[in-house]
Amino acid sequence: MWEDRYAGAQGYLFGTEPARFLTENPWLVLPGGTALSVADGEGRNAVHLARAGMQVSAFDLSATAVSRARALARDAGVALDTRLCGWDAWDWSRPVDLVMGVFIQFADPAFRARQFADMARVLAPGGRLVLHGYTPEQVALGTGGPRDPAHMYTEALLRDAFPGWRIERLASYERDVQEGRGHSGRSALIDFVARKP
Repeated sequence: MWEDRYAGAQGYLFGTEPARFLTENPWLVLPGGTALSVADGEGRNAVHLARAGMQVSAFDLSATAVSRARALARDAGVALDTRLCGWDAWDWSRPVDLVMGVFIQFADPAFRARQFADMARVLAPGGRLVLHGYTPEQVALGTGGPRDPAHMYTEALLRDAFPGWRIERLASYERDVQEGRGHSGRSALIDFVARKP
């Protein structure tokens, strides 16, 4: 599915600029630290972290997306260790200081629980988890993301998924999004940033 979407797009499906959430919250970056961007797509968000001084690894299951991510990093003059692999093929035992998932909500609730467990496991103690995605209200807006509200995040869901973590940002809001052809129009968004105990 994803390879078909990326390969069928002329240019970058979601653009080359990072998600606005990242640029509006520069304090998220841990300069000099290590980061993992999961299901990273074409690299726009991972390249943003690398530009900010992080040592970044990323993966995606689309060969076209990974190729574009490598080209984007090269054009930006930054190092990006991006790999072609699916979720279960990643080595979750290599700890990082920050793990980021941006619009990774094509996982059903059972797979989402595995995603959250893997992201928690890969973080070093005190590491930062960064999630940015859609709330269930996004389904009615129809401007991106899956059509099943069960795939979306709520503040309660995220809070309950990471008990005992120090929440640094948790916000739900609507705004107009222009991120390539893949995300365009009024969107119901949610940000979650938390520190692992």
